[in-house]
Amino acid sequence: MLRIATTHAVRRGHLTVALVGPDGAGKSTVSRRLTDVGLPQPVKVIYMGVNLEASSLMLPTTRLLLAAKRIRGRRTDLVASPLHDRESPQATDGTSTRSVKDAVRLTVWMLEEWFRQAVAATYSLRGSIVVFDRHFFADYYHADVRDGRAGLSPVRRFHGWMLEHGYPKPDLTILLDVPAERLHARKPDATVAWLERRREQYLELADVVPGFVVLDADRPLDAVVADAADLIRTTWEARS
Repeated sequence: MLRIATTHAVRRGHLTVALVGPDGAGKSTVSRRLTDVGLPQPVKVIYMGVNLEASSLMLPTTRLLLAAKRIRGRRTDLVASPLHDRESPQATDGTSTRSVKDAVRLTVWMLEEWFRQAVAATYSLRGSIVVFDRHFFADYYHADVRDGRAGLSPVRRFHGWMLEHGYPKPDLTILLDVPAERLHARKPDATVAWLERRREQYLELADVVPGFVVLDADRPLDAVVADAADLIRTTWEARS
């Protein structure tokens, strides 16, 4: 079932589409399949998430930072802001040093966000439909934008302001909606309660993001891909 929350005019000759949702919703799988479904223009997929090993697009500065993390035996992601509460609270000692490191990491991350947006703009200018596997605004909206900026570091406050007022929003945002229990069965890394909370946060974007559509993704993959492709075709046709 499709539920269109809002509609808006698409920029003539351009179309960017974001597939969003909690882990396990099928964003990467669906985005890859959309390259072969006969859409009006060639499709370019850009990964817009924190697991940088899932992306071939990366700034040299980011590669250096990740190489340093590998040498230290740490995770090779680059989370700009805390997205969840699955990890135990950090120790309070060394707060000043940690704040500096967090500021450096977030600054590098914002450069990475704009780099990927620049690549997307290049693809759009060449006539391609750009499909974002995840999107930074959707992922960080509740962490750095919606909940106010009291108590956040200056860099995080700037990050939220930038995402809200400066970072381009997709023309079409498709939420791949799957019940929390099914998400947990697909990827049991998080609790059902946390997945449900994250799902509800994505649903709240209906009042914030233009061109927001909820797509039932708890169905066979072919059906989900077909419906997503139909949404993209309809939106593309609407712009002309």
